[in-house]
Amino acid sequence: MAAQPVRRRTPGLAFAAASALAFGGAGVAARPLLEAGLDPLHVTWLRMVGAAVALAPVALARWRLVLHRPLLVLGYGIFPMAGVQALYFAAVARIPVGVALLLEFTGPVLVLLWFRLVRRRRVSAWAVSGVVLAVAGLVLLLEVWAGLRLDAVGVSLALGAAAGQAGYLLLSDAAGEDTDPLALVASGALVAAVVLGALASPWDLPWAVLAEPLPLGGARLPGWVLALWLGLVCTAVAYLTGVAAIRRLSPQVAGGVAYLEVVTAIVLAWVLLGEALGPVQVLGAVVIVAGACVSQAAVPSGREAPAAVPEAEPDLR
Repeated sequence: MAAQPVRRRTPGLAFAAASALAFGGAGVAARPLLEAGLDPLHVTWLRMVGAAVALAPVALARWRLVLHRPLLVLGYGIFPMAGVQALYFAAVARIPVGVALLLEFTGPVLVLLWFRLVRRRRVSAWAVSGVVLAVAGLVLLLEVWAGLRLDAVGVSLALGAAAGQAGYLLLSDAAGEDTDPLALVASGALVAAVVLGALASPWDLPWAVLAEPLPLGGARLPGWVLALWLGLVCTAVAYLTGVAAIRRLSPQVAGGVAYLEVVTAIVLAWVLLGEALGPVQVLGAVVIVAGACVSQAAVPSGREAPAAVPEAEPDLR
């Protein structure tokens, strides 16, 4: 009987942590560009162009995916990549970075609600617990008893990013195990760059801002350095290491480690931007992360379980 593949846990955890840390710095790197006058769509387009250029060799080497699964590639580029990033940066322009990311990370909760309310599938008690925790955490984070002190539009945009993240989870499930995730990410980045280019009107982008020194913490960095960091590190490297982590870990473990992204964003926003959460909001952040982790682990697969295979037969997958 063929041996089952052994997951390389230590390298996988390292890749997952690297991916979370790379993703977590996106909001902090984008804030100076937004405050300098760039539109959120412009910042998102710059980010995706940088990622698309970096990942273009992968997309070209694995171009057959576009022919075999064109709708999947198109949907992946529009919703998880272009949509989530644009909505997140629009939210960051109005509310603190950490709060925006926490709201985005309620995506697994929305997936559970999709399965229960739209597809009429039963969910486990663990799933219900995750939803309850996430909602309770949102109440604490937003301090709703004080009349929602955060910008309502910013909150709505961040929840829109959460819906995009839910779409990412559903599309990833629909892709199937035979779809190369690296090819999907690379092709999706190219689609996102083209779609955002049509929406952002880059010819109207104030390019002079990229040559200006912009404040970040106690330093001043040229705008183009921040844009390059967003595209190469916070997107291309983040996705590549994320794919490497999933290949070495179970999706649940990799997803759990990904919540380091929230911690990274909150710490960097506090140190570099002076955006500190209050004690009640910190408690809400912890409860949201706990609820989202439970929800992610409880999300059912959209595919039916394969029929049992007799033990004597080899694994041909």
